[in-house]
Amino acid sequence: MSSTATDNQAIAITTTDHVMTITINRPDVLNAFNDVFSKEMIAALKHAEKDSDVRVIVITGAGRAFSSGQDLEELKEKYVPGHVPELGKDLRRRYDPMIKRIRLMDKPVIASVNGVAAGAGCSLALACDLRIASENAAFIEVFVNVGLVPDSASTWTLPRLVGLGRAMEMCLTGRKVKADEALQIGLVNEVVSSDDLENRTRTIATHIAGLPGRALALTKRLLNDSLERSLAEQLEAEAFAQDTAGRTKDHFEGVTAFLEKRAPNFIGE
Repeated sequence: MSSTATDNQAIAITTTDHVMTITINRPDVLNAFNDVFSKEMIAALKHAEKDSDVRVIVITGAGRAFSSGQDLEELKEKYVPGHVPELGKDLRRRYDPMIKRIRLMDKPVIASVNGVAAGAGCSLALACDLRIASENAAFIEVFVNVGLVPDSASTWTLPRLVGLGRAMEMCLTGRKVKADEALQIGLVNEVVSSDDLENRTRTIATHIAGLPGRALALTKRLLNDSLERSLAEQLEAEAFAQDTAGRTKDHFEGVTAFLEKRAPNFIGE
């Protein structure tokens, strides 16, 4: 099954084999974020979360960049002497809902990082559950270079991925971390050639889409919450989740298929 959405200006959407791919489609400005993009991305994520046909979401970029972050061209008319920006208000309206949707939705979200991911573009990639990177990918926490702090949850996701020391270095220096180093420090899960990125991402996404959806959702929730809980609290959360998973049709199917020595047919229930 394949479908394509064509009524967006800043993103392109395709759905194939239960995998929705959202492509940031502003290659002429390195897929920089503008207001239209934010609205369309939030709407696309809301749709993906509710659509029972969608089991996995992939986010990638068109052209040679994943995203260069905020489109600074939008700010030219505003940044004149006397201008006082309200960036916190902007974050709460445009970026935070997007990041929350990715982190809190039950469905796995994969970043297919085809090129540079800078600023809020880096934050978007970090917010995803998995990151598959092209050899041409690079990650840059550029905020300090324009006198700002990392936002869109970078200060939450980055230390959890690479540790406090590495996160501190990336954010305080604003230096570029290329794909090979990103793999070494745990920032990405896999690095492949640029020619193989789309196929490799599709293979991983399709595999995950064929697994028991309820178990995936419960696992994502447990891992996201684990660093905020004590051992006793996490053990209790696991027991509750396992009780829930054990009542699903997919669990029964998985055990039955194993006993019958056949491939399981999971339906996401």
